[in-house]
Amino acid sequence: MSFSFNIKEELSKINNLSNKEAIKAEFIGYLISNNIVIKQNKIRYSTENEYNINRFNKLLNNMSIDYNIKLQGKVYYITFKKQEFEELEYIEDNIEIKNNIFIDNKNELIYKAFVRGTFLGGGSLNNPQNKYHLETAFSTKRNAIFVSEILKQFNIQAKLLDRVKSYCIYIKDAEEISKYLALVGAYKAVLEFEQIRVVRETRNNINRIVNCETANLNKTINAAVEQINAINYLKKSKKFDELPENLKEIANIRIKNPDANLKELGQMLENPIGKSGVNHRLKKICEIASKR
Repeated sequence: MSFSFNIKEELSKINNLSNKEAIKAEFIGYLISNNIVIKQNKIRYSTENEYNINRFNKLLNNMSIDYNIKLQGKVYYITFKKQEFEELEYIEDNIEIKNNIFIDNKNELIYKAFVRGTFLGGGSLNNPQNKYHLETAFSTKRNAIFVSEILKQFNIQAKLLDRVKSYCIYIKDAEEISKYLALVGAYKAVLEFEQIRVVRETRNNINRIVNCETANLNKTINAAVEQINAINYLKKSKKFDELPENLKEIANIRIKNPDANLKELGQMLENPIGKSGVNHRLKKICEIASKR
C-alpha cells in the first residue's frame, strides 16, 4: 500500500465522533476538496480508498444525512443531497468556504479536524524514500488559500500551485510535513516518516562524505601525476641536476613513492618537514618544468 493510503487508514480510525463540532468541521474539509462534484441538487464524493469512504460514511451518519454508495471498478462514489451550511456557499458547480468561518473558534480541535478533512478529501503524500512532497487539492483557489492561512497559524508553511482543474497547496520541507501529519493526527505516520527521513538523510550524508573523499583522492592523484611528469621531464632534459638539493631530494622521494601523500613524503626527508613545505617544493618543481 502507498504511504498516503496508510495515512488515510490511520486518520479514518480516529475516534472523535462524539464531538459534533469537530465532525462538522472535518465534513466541510471533505466538501471543499477537488473530489467533490455537484450535479443539480446532489453532491457526489469519489475515492479509491476504502478507509476514506468508510470515514466519510461515518460522518454522514453522524450528521443524519441520507446517502447512497456505489462501487464502480476501483472507485467508490457516495452521493447525497446538497446541504446548506453557514460556513459554505455554492458558486456555480463549486463549494467555497466562507472566509469568516472558525475565526472566533478558539478550539484547536476544530481547526485540526477541518484540515484533516481536507487531506482525507483530496490529499496525498509521496513515498518519502523517494522525495518529500505532500499536497492537498481543492476545487477553488479561495479554498486553497484559506487552508494555507490556517496552516500558518500552526507554523506550517504551504505553497500554492495553480493546476488546470484544481488548486493545490503543497509542502516539500520534511520538517514541515512532519508537523502537518502531527496536526491532523497521523502520529504513527509521523514516526514512520521520521524513521525514513533519518535513514535517507544519513545515506545522503554518507554519499556526500564519500563523494568529497573521492574528489580529494582524485585531486591528490592528479597532483602526484603532474609532479612525477614534471620530474621526469627535468631528468630527460638534463635539467634535473641544476635543481637545488632540497628540490632534488623531494623529487627523488616522490618518484620512489608515487602513492604517498604530502605528509608521508615530508616524513621521509632527511630533515622532515610538514605538508605545506612539501607542497611548496613540489609546486616549485612543476613551475620550473613548465618554464623549460
